[in-house]
Amino acid sequence: MRIAVPSVDPSAHVASSAPRTVVPPPVLSVVMPCLNEALTVAACIARARAFMARSGLPGEVIVADNGSTDGSPELAIAAGARVVHVAERGYGAAIAGGLRAARGRWVVMGDADDSYDFERLDGFVERLQAGAHLVMGNRFAGGIEPGAMPRLHRWLGNPVLSFIGRMLFPTDIGDFHCGLRAFDREAVLALGLTSPGMEFASEMVMRASLAGLRIEEVPTTLARDGRDRPPHLRSWRDGWRHLRLLLMFSPRWLLLYPGLALLAVGSLASLVLTVGPVRIGGVGLDIHTLLYTATASILGLQLTLLAVITKAVGVAAGHLPRGPGYAAMMRVFTLERGLLAGLALMGLGFGAAVMSVLEWTQVGLAGLDPSRTMRAAIPAATLMLAGAECLAASFVLSFVNQPRALPHASTLDTAPRVRAAGG
Repeated sequence: MRIAVPSVDPSAHVASSAPRTVVPPPVLSVVMPCLNEALTVAACIARARAFMARSGLPGEVIVADNGSTDGSPELAIAAGARVVHVAERGYGAAIAGGLRAARGRWVVMGDADDSYDFERLDGFVERLQAGAHLVMGNRFAGGIEPGAMPRLHRWLGNPVLSFIGRMLFPTDIGDFHCGLRAFDREAVLALGLTSPGMEFASEMVMRASLAGLRIEEVPTTLARDGRDRPPHLRSWRDGWRHLRLLLMFSPRWLLLYPGLALLAVGSLASLVLTVGPVRIGGVGLDIHTLLYTATASILGLQLTLLAVITKAVGVAAGHLPRGPGYAAMMRVFTLERGLLAGLALMGLGFGAAVMSVLEWTQVGLAGLDPSRTMRAAIPAATLMLAGAECLAASFVLSFVNQPRALPHASTLDTAPRVRAAGG
């Protein structure tokens, strides 16, 4: 039996036997945000490519262009980078666009102004290889060239904001705002970073710490940038944006701790002054002080309830982690318990108010001694206000914790029903 052998085109055989260059997929992606960095972008790309060549790590350089008009994209392409055009303006938007376009498992991000040395990324990569999810550079530990960082940033802005970040979040990072950092791409994408501006740097550290990612730090240097124009950073505006983001994502420090302190001190002082006036040294405390301590109690309760509601809203929106403490808190702050507590407080306040009115009627609705009557009226009003706040907060919290509606669940089917034949 003869087997038919298909004819082979000799030219095709020659083409298939020719050696082919297989380009390995990138392991490392270096992402550089860029807005009119024509003087420095090519040098930054050259240093990043030199590191990849020296380390033998397959990689790519991505320039996330944010609307340059000085020819930066063309220079970046000529230097061997891949350019991604990001329409949304802002430092964070540019980084996010480059991060989405990156193909490497690990990403290094850094400014394209020649202030960071992309040829010395060994420490970052080593920490990533050891299992870190986010590796921050620390310019204060690695060295800052004279004139590379404004004095306001070096001695006030960065130290203060980094200290606040360490206080509010579970991390010991010394330089929250270093622009040179490396991270696991999938881990950081999962954080859902949303800040479009300079505060993107703080959001990354903040969310990574809340998510329990492994964050490490390596020394890095900061040189004078090679720009011939002022930097894009605006000290007070961007500093405030960093600070407000840190505070918003920490309802515990912003609301809960101050609220509990005011509630405890105000309630204790009010209780003491309700019994009678107090004299400390040469200072007398009476009903006027009672009014202020009662106000502190109400404010403290409001802040505490707002902290609980803010936490619930943050968890529902995916901005804050649930954590074991949140589940325990939600088991305590149920709608029914909140309603009972609110009604009890309102009942006590109403009872105290009724007693004050009865005492007034006993003297024929005539004038009363304010020092005596206000000692009952102020606590009564305080308790009724506190009860009303508990009632309202309980319903709001219960609404926030409702399961999410299914898709299209809010659309009622008003179409007429069609009866099947024979039905």
